[in-house]
Amino acid sequence: MRHRKSGRKLGRSSSHRDALFNNLVTSLLLHGRIETTTAKAKELRRFADATIWWGVSVQALVAKGEKANPAERARLVHARRMARKTVRTRDAMDRLFGEIGSHFAARKGGYTRMLKTRVRKGDAAPMALVELVGLAPAVS
Repeated sequence: MRHRKSGRKLGRSSSHRDALFNNLVTSLLLHGRIETTTAKAKELRRFADATIWWGVSVQALVAKGEKANPAERARLVHARRMARKTVRTRDAMDRLFGEIGSHFAARKGGYTRMLKTRVRKGDAAPMALVELVGLAPAVS
């Protein structure tokens, strides 16, 4: 029985699962919208919302810039390091602490939306679209 065991294993080892979700979160931050299987999408929301929270929590300090005192700068560095555990590219980090953090500054949570889209042709896996709420997808 799986009582009190949170999270889906998705048939992967823990390191493979960590890498998968780190890459999915990074892609979501860069592009604003990604398509993946429904099971991965449901689990991705946990990681993405937690990562986006780090950008939102220090948005006032980011806006201060050079006027921040040393304690505030330490909070900003801490938030960037915590987000760096999940986010893999510099572009995604810049977008998280710039555009995305300021967009969600007034919101308390629920930064992502999952929409079921189709059934994948090859293996009949249910697919879903995960997107950032209210943020237009980045044009690549």
